[in-house]
Amino acid sequence: MASAGENYQSTENLSPLTELASKEQGSPECEAPNGRRKQYVCGGCAGMLNIMITFPIHKVLFRQQLFGVSTTEAVRQLQRDGMRTLYRGLLPPLLQKTSSMAIMFGFSNDMSRLLSRPGSTPGLVTSSMAAVLAGTVEASLTPFERVQTLLQDQRHHVRYNNTLHAFRTLVRENGMCELYRGTVPILLRNGPSNALSLGLCEPIKSSLPQAETHAGQLVTDFISGGLLGATLGSLYYPLNVVKARKQSQVGGAFQSSWQVLCTICSERGGKLSHLYRGAHLNYHRSLLSWGITNAAYIVKKKMFSQLKNSRQHAAIHF
Repeated sequence: MASAGENYQSTENLSPLTELASKEQGSPECEAPNGRRKQYVCGGCAGMLNIMITFPIHKVLFRQQLFGVSTTEAVRQLQRDGMRTLYRGLLPPLLQKTSSMAIMFGFSNDMSRLLSRPGSTPGLVTSSMAAVLAGTVEASLTPFERVQTLLQDQRHHVRYNNTLHAFRTLVRENGMCELYRGTVPILLRNGPSNALSLGLCEPIKSSLPQAETHAGQLVTDFISGGLLGATLGSLYYPLNVVKARKQSQVGGAFQSSWQVLCTICSERGGKLSHLYRGAHLNYHRSLLSWGITNAAYIVKKKMFSQLKNSRQHAAIHF
């Protein structure tokens, strides 16, 4: 039987998505409250770093989703807007991604334990249900994506000064419901995407060469997380196009996602390739984004582990 220290070390190098699917209930890290809180903190920090690095790429992608223009034209639009507005709208996705990653990794772990039988290891079905529930909870962060869309759209640059001003103006002029415009495509994206992540992560990681060093393990987690994120990002890309269109509207009737999709297809000549404009950039952004998320999560966990070990060592000597 492995010691507690061996169980702890065995989970340290798991990627976050693999860890959700294969974590052992008997591990001290799973049972201790500090271990559970660590999942939230590590996920949040990984999401924050991800957004800080990839935000300019996302802004180019957003213009393509909203207007159906080429990558070159989207970059030119940003150039015309100037460097001053390049990071305009950063705060909402920073808050949203930090919170959603904390929920995805921390809440999924907690729900997986609650849904499983006492003393048993959560199975794939249980973990998938927990992931879908986590994705549903993440949808409560829709107002952040809503305001992010408005701040990134150059048509609203004059109307909304910053994040707080956009929130206040939307609520004052249109009511609280306006903050949740575009919730349906977010729900359709989050839950199934989280569940598929659990099912696909382990096969992708196992197909890669076995890493022998910590650096090699980090590269493996970056590649496996990146490939998974890029695949799912491409699969759910049309939902993001619909979301961007719905959330760029202020006021007026709340159209169904199907109506919006039909309108977009009609405007773009009914061609699937036009609906997927920007998908190649989204693939590479997701590859980088999820690679960073996995790698940052592992590094943060190791920092926590080293800090915990050093404190225990100091307490013993004291």
